[in-house]
Amino acid sequence: MKNDRNSFVFRLVITLFVILVINFFLPRMMPGDPFATTSEDDSGDEVIIMTEEQRLYYMSYYGLDKPVHEQFLVYLKNLLKADLGRSIYYKMPVSDVIMLHLPWTMFVVLSSTFISTVAGVILGTFSAKNRKKGSDRSMMTGLIAFAEIPSFLLGLILLLIFSVHLRLFPLAGAITPFAHYSGPLEQLLDILYHACLPVMTLSLAQLTGVYLLTRNTLITVTTKDYIRTARAKGLGEKTVWTRHALRNALLPVVTRAGFMIGIMMGGVVLVESVFSYPGIGMTLRSAVVGRDYPLIQGILLVIAVSILICNLLVDKIYSKLDPRVTI
Repeated sequence: MKNDRNSFVFRLVITLFVILVINFFLPRMMPGDPFATTSEDDSGDEVIIMTEEQRLYYMSYYGLDKPVHEQFLVYLKNLLKADLGRSIYYKMPVSDVIMLHLPWTMFVVLSSTFISTVAGVILGTFSAKNRKKGSDRSMMTGLIAFAEIPSFLLGLILLLIFSVHLRLFPLAGAITPFAHYSGPLEQLLDILYHACLPVMTLSLAQLTGVYLLTRNTLITVTTKDYIRTARAKGLGEKTVWTRHALRNALLPVVTRAGFMIGIMMGGVVLVESVFSYPGIGMTLRSAVVGRDYPLIQGILLVIAVSILICNLLVDKIYSKLDPRVTI
C-alpha cells in the first residue's frame, strides 16, 4: 500500500513538472514577443507602436532578456512562493486577473457538466429501455448529428437564433451593464439569464457522449447474470433498472464527467469568445493575442491543475462506488 502511494505521488510530481515545462515554453514558441506589438493602418502597412529602445527596456524590466533557462528557474522559484507573476497587459498580479475571471468560467463549466450528465443519463436510460424502437433510433440519430457540430459553431447558431432573431437572450456579457439590482435574487437571475446560451452550448456539445455511454453500458449490463437473477427473484422492473442496472452503468459515466470538465475547460475558450463572456477562456485569448507570457502561463497552469484535481476526485469517487477499485 505504501509503495502504491509513493508511486502515485511520484507520478503526480512528474505530471506536474511536465505541465510546468510545457506551460513555460509554449508561449515562448509563438512568433514575436509581448513588446513587438504592431498594427496595420488603412493602407495595410505595419505600424510599430513601440520603439526598439522602449521594447528593450520593457524586456529587461520583465526579465525577458535573460537566457530562457534562467527565466525558467526564476519561474519555478516564484511558483514556490505562489507568485504567478505580473500581467503585462493588465498591469496587475496574474493571480488577481485569474480570480476576477475564473468564477465565471467555473460557473459555466460546472453547470454545463451537471446538466449534460443528468440529461445524458436520463435520455440514455430511456433509449436503452426502448432499444431498437423508433424513439431510440430517432434520439440516437439526432444526438449524434449534434455531436458533429463544433461547440463554437453551435454557439454561433444559438446566438443567431435566440439572440439576434428571437431576441430572447442577450448578445454578450455576463451581467447587464450599469444595472442596479434591488437584491441578490435579482442579480442572480440576471447572471443566469446571461449564462443561458453559453451553458446551453457546452451542455449540448457534451450531451451525446454521456447519452451514448449510458445507453450502451446499460444495454451491456442488462445482459448480465445478476440482472437475470434479480428478475428471477421477482423484483419489479423499476427496482432492477434503478438499483442494479443503472448503479453499475453509472461508474463509467462518473469517470467521463471528470474528463468532461477538462474538455470543457479547453472548449470554453472558443465559446466564451463567441458570447463575449468574461471568463478565463476569453482572457486567455486576449493574452495570446497580446503575447502576455505571465498571464498565459498562469491561466494554463490553473486549467491544468483544475483538470488534475478533477481526475483525482473522480478516482476517489470511483473507488467509493466500486470497492474493488483501489487508487
